[in-house]
Amino acid sequence: MVGVKRDTLPKQRPWKRPGQRPGQRPWQRRKLKKGSAASVIIVILLALLALVMIYPIYNQLVIALTGPEYIAAADGTTLIPRGFTLSTFRAVLAVPKVYRGLLNSIYITAAGLVVNIVLTSLGAYVLIKKDLLGRRIFMTLIIITMIFEGGLIPDYFLMRNLNLLNRYASVILYKAVNPYYLIILMRFFSRVPKSLIEAARIDGYDEVRILFKIVVPVSIAGIATISLFYGVFHWNEYFRAMIYLTSEVKWPLQVVMRELIVSMEKAAFIGALNFITSAGAAAIEFKALKAALIIIAIVPILLFYPFVLKYFVTGKLQGSIKE
Repeated sequence: MVGVKRDTLPKQRPWKRPGQRPGQRPWQRRKLKKGSAASVIIVILLALLALVMIYPIYNQLVIALTGPEYIAAADGTTLIPRGFTLSTFRAVLAVPKVYRGLLNSIYITAAGLVVNIVLTSLGAYVLIKKDLLGRRIFMTLIIITMIFEGGLIPDYFLMRNLNLLNRYASVILYKAVNPYYLIILMRFFSRVPKSLIEAARIDGYDEVRILFKIVVPVSIAGIATISLFYGVFHWNEYFRAMIYLTSEVKWPLQVVMRELIVSMEKAAFIGALNFITSAGAAAIEFKALKAALIIIAIVPILLFYPFVLKYFVTGKLQGSIKE
């Protein structure tokens, strides 16, 4: 259009999404109004999902707290314990095998978590360096281990050759570095500003101090994420412990619980230990005994969640450096 001024050209109206409010960009999601039908449906669905997950645990707690005379009538629909009693928990905790297994599980989880975090952090920090010689080869080998594993029999022979059978180290060092969690932590470490690392080098920090004084505190959300994954893995592990740990004194709680559930006999679990009188053992129902042991195995890992979840939303990167 020769000779036509730019100001006289018709203005094109920007594309507008249906239902878009004034001043709202097209890619911005519209916030749900409080009390709207969509928000009510979402809340109801989430509440039902939470109920489905919480109710089985609550039902086991109710059964464990129910008196022996009412335990036969207790089932999945029991909501309130009848004949409230703590005798079942006292009886279970009086079994040396149980409290020893609980201490073993805590020790294996805590020690394994320290090994996992240290080794995974070291590996992730090294592999995020673009100038690392052979970086592609290392990453290829790590990805291969994600798809192919050696298997149970080679693992057993390896533990035997390393003289780790019937030692805590056999279950602590198993999967000391998980490839999936290593890649997750690499993503967190790669977001640390390079200027922050360069500033630390100028201050005289070596690579180890940069990792544990700068990178790890800034990436605390990633550390918390993999800590939760590793912690749950170690706490729930029973198969390798059952194979590698031949001594019952070193069994974690999950192996002890499996022994009770698989044997399905109260006498096999408490009869030979002489920890309680015959009259007291007769008053304990197997259903309540199993429920109490399940609750005891769940509570420690539930207490671990609140200390980790608070780091999921925000990290410590905000305000650490000014560009």
